Amino acid sequence: MKKVIFIMGVSGCGKSTVGKLLAQELDIPFFDGDDFHPEANIKKMSNGQPLNDDDRQGWLETLNDLAKKQLTENSCVIVCSALKQKYRDTLSLHIKTETKWVYLSGSFDQIFERLNSRDNHFMPSELLKSQFDTLEEPKDALRVDIGLTPENIIKTIKHELMNTSEFGLFGLGVMGKSLCRNLANNGFKIAMFNRHVDGVEVDVAKNFKTNYPELSEASAFDDISAFVASLQTPRKIMLMVNAGKTIDFVIEDLLPHLSKNDILIDGGNSNYLKTKERCDYLKTKGIHFIGTGVSGGEEGALKGPSIMPSGDLDAYNNVKPFLEKISAKDKNNLPCCTYVGPEGSGHFIKMVHNGVEYVEMQLLAEVVTILEASGQNLDQIADVLDTWKATADSYLLEITIDILRKKEGNEWLVKKILDKAGNKGTGNWTTIASAELGVPSTLIASALFARYTSFYKDERIQLNNNFKTETTSDLNLSTTEILEAYQFARIINHYQGFKLINEASNKFSWDLNLSEIARIWTNGCIIRSTLMETLVEVFKETTNILTNPEVITSIKKYKASAKKVVSQCVLNDVTASCLCESIQFLNGITTVNSSANIIQAQRDYFGAHTYKRIDDDGVKSHHTNWN
Repeated sequence: MKKVIFIMGVSGCGKSTVGKLLAQELDIPFFDGDDFHPEANIKKMSNGQPLNDDDRQGWLETLNDLAKKQLTENSCVIVCSALKQKYRDTLSLHIKTETKWVYLSGSFDQIFERLNSRDNHFMPSELLKSQFDTLEEPKDALRVDIGLTPENIIKTIKHELMNTSEFGLFGLGVMGKSLCRNLANNGFKIAMFNRHVDGVEVDVAKNFKTNYPELSEASAFDDISAFVASLQTPRKIMLMVNAGKTIDFVIEDLLPHLSKNDILIDGGNSNYLKTKERCDYLKTKGIHFIGTGVSGGEEGALKGPSIMPSGDLDAYNNVKPFLEKISAKDKNNLPCCTYVGPEGSGHFIKMVHNGVEYVEMQLLAEVVTILEASGQNLDQIADVLDTWKATADSYLLEITIDILRKKEGNEWLVKKILDKAGNKGTGNWTTIASAELGVPSTLIASALFARYTSFYKDERIQLNNNFKTETTSDLNLSTTEILEAYQFARIINHYQGFKLINEASNKFSWDLNLSEIARIWTNGCIIRSTLMETLVEVFKETTNILTNPEVITSIKKYKASAKKVVSQCVLNDVTASCLCESIQFLNGITTVNSSANIIQAQRDYFGAHTYKRIDDDGVKSHHTNWN
């Protein structure tokens, strides 16, 4: 991968000398940024006047253009003071993944003495103080002490930038392997680690490397110390291991080998509360921690997932070029990766993503059940669902069609699968978080409990014998009505999911951007859909999709079909828990005067919990002796 190496630091630190030597050593072009200053800038500095940001902007853009042009042909070295972060942002605009920074660090006295010993330097040494005052030391650069000899400085730079890896991935399960290949395919030099367990996991990383040509430049390890030492500083290590205690064990194993400002990225499905604890803990060690939701499954991780990072913003900016490069791209070719917010907000929205996913899967399962009960076989149902792509397309709809068409011999494969649905805990966490935040995410709970019910296979068989009913195919439903009921329930599901995210954002002061979250869910992730693309625009105007005029129109259009489908399912003993709950929820959330007054009276009767009255605007608390 071609790179532009920027050598930066205050005037007098030796940038030009080091840059020329490095370029010669690497046999690549060298450019001195000072040679590209416009005449006005040179005249100003010669007169003892410091440049301001307006003076520098055009110069920085010129150097950025130079870097981009050079990268089309070869790597190069450019020396430039680049004292502020915003200057460095301009210099690396659109080429962040190809940019490497070397910061030549020295004290004021060291550099002042050097400047005074120089002949014909156009910037007087008196301006050195203004440069130190301006300097914002980079956090993502290789820091080299100018006290070293030029030869040793070159050796250090070569070792750190040319012989070490840019990014480390810890854990080579299904997702970890796919992400490694994704990173390598995007030109990154990576280090891969997998533990060694005698007789169980032996040479996993090395064997994985040999199986894929794109990993030829990757480094493979089963020794933690060697793995960490192989990485450029500040080190960037993504953890792809099982959520829970395993993450904590891995962190403790890594800590003795890490240095201040290294960055750990947890790319698993961790609980957002634990992510906050880990952020706080590692901060005391000088280590940054980024909790990152990753969605897309094995294929998404390989070809481009949706990525949801959170934590320290400065630390994220150091890994942003890597994560954005490997992520999926939306319809405008923007990365489906964005900084979500602080603490564990990235893992929170990934958790909710999975909760919404539970419902989307359950709704499609219910639709298939209804169409089967109407007398259609799986090939016919697949054909029906295929026509739905015109108005209700989604990744899950597409894979469900493929599943229904898959056969072993003359039999449908899905008919041979045991009807016990598993789960890895995120639906459970979403339901718990909903209860803790007081948000009625009822469809997610229904989908979760439908999975739990499925697991009681033996009891279901026993109770079927006790309560067996005559099955009928008299559902009297058209495919259009079933489609509209499905679309109705999906809108309610997305309302509830984003409602939960918004309430958490308010509760924890995360300031989450719902439109941006919807945008990064338009590609790469499991719940990508045309509905999600619509919500990107809806959330630019509101945080409540049920207040959007177009959504209101759709709900009103689909509700009659939803009511009919649910009614027919109830009358014909067809299980459709999420479809049923979608109607019940909308009825509840749109009821002005609910039955909760009875609940409050009951609570006051047996527990003296008090109640509010509508005739005093709910200001005072009241208690009645009811008997």
